[in-house]
Amino acid sequence: MRTINEIIIHCSATKEGNKISAATIDKWHKDRGWRCIGYHYVVRIDGSIEYGRPVQDIGAHVKGRNKHSIGVCYIGGLDADMEPKDTRTRDQKESLLYLLKTLKRLHPDATIHGHREFANKACPCFDANKEYCNI
Repeated sequence: MRTINEIIIHCSATKEGNKISAATIDKWHKDRGWRCIGYHYVVRIDGSIEYGRPVQDIGAHVKGRNKHSIGVCYIGGLDADMEPKDTRTRDQKESLLYLLKTLKRLHPDATIHGHREFANKACPCFDANKEYCNI
């Protein structure tokens, strides 16, 4: 098993209400030449949690930080005008909290971050470090 030091939250950078799935993201990533989806978990707008890349496999979600991290992506992140927005539904917020608490129990030394902490991006379109600092 890999040593996990970070849990990194992403958004799919899709319009609010767009009901895509892990399978859709898997196709996008394969179209980019990757072997499969880069995230380990995907939280759909109804709050359901889908598996992406197996956790024992190194992800492809933050350049230079994949070896010791888990990537979690929620569906959304853009408003109708394609501008960054925290579009998480109540169900997504509940599921993200549940998933992050579970991952922290499994990897107690891991810290939680938003993608934007490591790249010049708005992703995940909210301050993940601040929101989840007490987990």
